[in-house]
Amino acid sequence: MVNIFLLALIAANVLISMKGFSDESFFRKYQFHVGSIRAGEQLRMISSGFLHADIIHLAFNMLTLYFFAPYVYGGLGNFSFLLIYFASLTFGSLLTMVFHGNEYSYSAVGASGAVMGIIYSAILLYPDMTIGIYGIIPMPGYIFGIVYLLYSIYGMKSRRDNIGHTAHFGGAIGGYAITLLKDPALLHENTFIVILLAVPIIILFVMAKMGKL
Repeated sequence: MVNIFLLALIAANVLISMKGFSDESFFRKYQFHVGSIRAGEQLRMISSGFLHADIIHLAFNMLTLYFFAPYVYGGLGNFSFLLIYFASLTFGSLLTMVFHGNEYSYSAVGASGAVMGIIYSAILLYPDMTIGIYGIIPMPGYIFGIVYLLYSIYGMKSRRDNIGHTAHFGGAIGGYAITLLKDPALLHENTFIVILLAVPIIILFVMAKMGKL
């Protein structure tokens, strides 16, 4: 049976995104927009996580959430699942403000930060998982997570879309930190995966320090 909280999150993303697809003023009112947030509209830091750039962006995020979420609520329970989802969404928005806070016109949408937090949490809990990328390419879950983040670095550099690539990293940090706080035994039980998943996060901050982003 599918978890009711997972269904509620997917339904909220679908309904709000569909409203945004058909109503440009609604989309612009609730998307992540640095100038508006700095003017006091902090709600956008959360509401933007329920909007998507297009149907493909929405479908990719929701399918990814659907596949990875059961590992998290199965391993940590419903409360921790929701905590990781919303904390990762928030971490994603906060990191975006850190990187783009002086770019008043910067805007983005997507649940990617929250979903990335769920991915990282699931991989930490079940490092031996193997996933089929929508039934096509089976691969270890940790490879998927790392590739996803490395793609995000490319997206941050290219800036060719309205997707919140920076939020992926904030979400990953949120899911990573909260899962280890909830289950610190993972530090010695899955040490290799703990270190491996930290690598793309470290790469991001090194590149930022070097002015490469």
